[in-house]
This record gives sequence, C-alpha cells and structure tokens, in this order.
Amino acid sequence: MHNPGNATPDRFPAEERFAEGAQYIAGRLTRGTSGRTHAVVDPASGEEVLRYELAGTADVDRAVAAAREAFPGWAGATPGERSDALHRFAAVLADRAEDFARAESLQCGKPLKLSREFDVPGTIDNTAFFAGAARLLQGQSAGEYSGDHTSYIRREPIGVVGSIAPWNYPLQMAAWKVLPAIAAGNTIVLKSAELTPLTSLLFAQAATDAGIPDGVINIVTGTGREAGEHLVGHPDVGMTSFTGSTAVGKRVAEIATATVKRLHLELGGKAPFVVFDDADVEAAAHGAVAGALINTGQDCTAATRAYVQRPLYDAFVERTAALMETVRLGDPFAAGTDLGPLISHAQRDRVAGFVERARAYARVVTGGEAPEGELAKGAYYRPTLIAGAAQDSEVVQSEIFGPVLVVLPFDTDDEGIALANDTPYGLAASAWSRDVYRANRATREIKAGCVWVNDHIPIISEMPHGGYKSSGCGKDMSAYSFEEYTQIKHVMFDNTAVAAKDWHRTVFGDR
Repeated sequence: MHNPGNATPDRFPAEERFAEGAQYIAGRLTRGTSGRTHAVVDPASGEEVLRYELAGTADVDRAVAAAREAFPGWAGATPGERSDALHRFAAVLADRAEDFARAESLQCGKPLKLSREFDVPGTIDNTAFFAGAARLLQGQSAGEYSGDHTSYIRREPIGVVGSIAPWNYPLQMAAWKVLPAIAAGNTIVLKSAELTPLTSLLFAQAATDAGIPDGVINIVTGTGREAGEHLVGHPDVGMTSFTGSTAVGKRVAEIATATVKRLHLELGGKAPFVVFDDADVEAAAHGAVAGALINTGQDCTAATRAYVQRPLYDAFVERTAALMETVRLGDPFAAGTDLGPLISHAQRDRVAGFVERARAYARVVTGGEAPEGELAKGAYYRPTLIAGAAQDSEVVQSEIFGPVLVVLPFDTDDEGIALANDTPYGLAASAWSRDVYRANRATREIKAGCVWVNDHIPIISEMPHGGYKSSGCGKDMSAYSFEEYTQIKHVMFDNTAVAAKDWHRTVFGDR
C-alpha cells in the first residue's frame, strides 16, 4: 500500500522511489507485514506525506536472514574492494544531494539550508571518510613478545549488526550506523524511526545503485516495541547499536545483554555551555543561540545549560535574548527561514509543558510560546531563554529536546565546572574563555565525550562522537568506531619447533 500525500514534486522529488513500500531487504523495497500502517507527516503543515505498511517481526527475520546470507561474501572482500564500493557510494550520494536534502527537510521540518549545508554534505563526507578508513583496519604489529612465539592481531567483523536510529537526524544517523559497520566487513539491519524513514531508505537504495551487494544494508521501518525489540533480541544478530533516549537505551541494553551481544549506546545529553568572565560575550551569545537552536534544539549535543560567570551574566542574558528574537521561523523550504518546526505536535506540546512548569520557579526571558497565524498549523515553538532556575530544577536536569536554553550564574571556576558536571549526562560541552590555561582545565575536568572551546556543535568525520555516564558508551564516526564493529583476535605461532616445551612440566612430567 502506497498512499502519496500532499507534497508537491518540488518538495518531494524522490517520492516515486517509495512506490513499493518502506522496507528495504536484500536489495529491494517491500511492504511491511505487521498489518498496520503509519504516516510520514510534514511537521510544518501537519499534512500527510506518505502512508506505508509497518514492519513486523517476520520482516525483521527476513532482513536478518538477508544480512546473514550476504555476510560471508562481504566479509571476504578485500579492504580495497570495500573501499572502492564506498567511494562509488559517496559519488551516488553527491549526485542525489538535492533529493536527500528535500526529503530530509520534508519529513523532519529542518530548514532546507540546514539539510543542504549540514546533514547531506556531512553524510557524503562521512561516506568518503569510511571509504578510506576501510583500508586501514590495523592491529598491533607482529612481535616475539614471549621470546618463543610470534604474536599478531587480527581485526575481524562481528557478523550481522542490528542498529536502531532516531528521528532527529535520520540521514546522518543512518550513515553513522551503517558506514563503520560495513567498512569493517559486517552486514547490517537498520531500524529507522517510523516518523522519518525516507532518507534511510534513499540511503540504502543509493548503496545498491553504487554496487554494494544485496543484503549488506537492510532497512526495516517499524515500531520500537515490535520491530526494534525483535531486532535487538534476534539470535543471529551479533551486535546492537542504538541512538536515542537514555530511558529506551536501558531497555535496549536489557534485551541485548540477555543474548550477550556487543552493545553500543549513544544516548541523551544535557550539554553545558560554560562562559568564564574573560570570554568574548558577543561570540558566546552567538554560539549559544546557534548551539541551542540547531535542528530546533532536537540535538543531544545542543547547548541547553549556559553557566555564565557573574560579571558577564546580565550582558550575556540580554544579548542572547536579543539574538533569539531575530531568529526567523517559517516554511522549511523558504529561503529566509532560520528555524523550522519540531518533529510533531506531540513533541511541541512536550517542550511547551517544560516551559509552562518552569514559569512557577523561573523567568522566561523571551519566547515560551507557539506562534499564531499561518504557522499555527505546524509544530512550531519560539526560541526560548529561561533565567533564574535552580540547579536541581526540571529544566536544568531533564532533556527537553527543543529550542530552549536555560542560563544560570556562577562565581568561581570551581563552581562553574562542578555545575557543568552536575547532571547524569556527559555527551558534549563547551567552555568559553580567552585564557588557554582556564580553557584547558575545563577540557580536562568537564566529564563529556566532546568539549569544544569557544565554539559549540561542529563535528568532523575524523573525530569520534560518544558520551560519558548516562549518555552511553562507545563511539560513532572516526577510526575509533571500528572498536565497536570489530572483534580482536590474538594469533600466536610457535617458533621453536620443539615437541616437549619447557612449560609443559608445569602440567606433567619433570624437567
């Protein structure tokens, strides 16, 4: 069943690519067999874009079987062969960049300039990076560490990887899951979020068109409770990689550990933004607005807690609020739009609930409301700055996942760093200072997987992404991600050709 929605061809030029369904198994689109349908909805208008059949457990089984069948051939390919395939993949993605950008903006509500200039080029670059990295899967050099033996390390693929991607960056998260897995010689079944499956499916189709064998990349689109849990618990899946909330991550871990799977988790965040009293206030305010509002704040690394040393606090609040008020909400496809809607009206209402509850104990400096007029039919929410909240309050401690920044003062450097570390999360953070020693201390002592200095948000393919504490374990991107997707095997050769070795006497016989 394929029910196209109301999207015009200029907004959704790739619509015909979904005519056969929203599951991609063994190199072709198929329909889900759960007996239930789901709609992709444009969050800017509330209109249905595409209705499709959700995956059931049988679809997961078929996808895992396809991945298992494809594994020996793909794992047996040379690093150069896998690298060449990924280079071709990057070229196909580049040729279809505009289709990807429009599909991403349509299903997520991202401004087209964000999809065109961040999500899509970042994904193409990530693909090109792993095309090169596929040739560099190295272990420790061979050596005679015992004196009588030569040892060396083999890195081997795990097998079938079962991954679950979130709805906030569906294209980039598909790439972050798929690319290191297949570059290392694994095959994969990715469960895309049912709200945003379009670009994950386009990504898999592009891989097939680039010559990556059928079954190496499979996509199932279903609910977490049915398709997701079945994938994580599947006996033929050797590893699970999950990106999403900490609460759901705990459930994923429970299921995965029951079958002793390798586990990689990239979970929630509540990133601190620490501004010391020697910082450039103008730079910090601009960085805070961009860092807090990227993807309408639906980013686990987004700046959410600004701690500002007291001498700069008032100036920072005033300037940040003024900049937030210049941000233009609008149609994601309009050239002048800075901020699009949240992913759904339910998410918009959740964010609004945090802000409304905060009014009882804090001050909403700017924003704190949904726009009226033409934008009221979409899931829009104005950029919001909150001041005067206590450190233990809900808006400071909980992940809001919307365009909301909370600002608090601090006095000493010790206090600022302690406050930055005072949540369960540890995914990302930033420190703002012109003093290299002060900034260096912050990078050492803030407990997060990434600490930016005088910036917040930029990521690059060559560097890892992953958190501390309740933000998860393991790394996406970079060569460090291969630690998640490979088995380490020690191989040891005897060099003596002696039948009765000296150590045998510890088990039987005499010297």
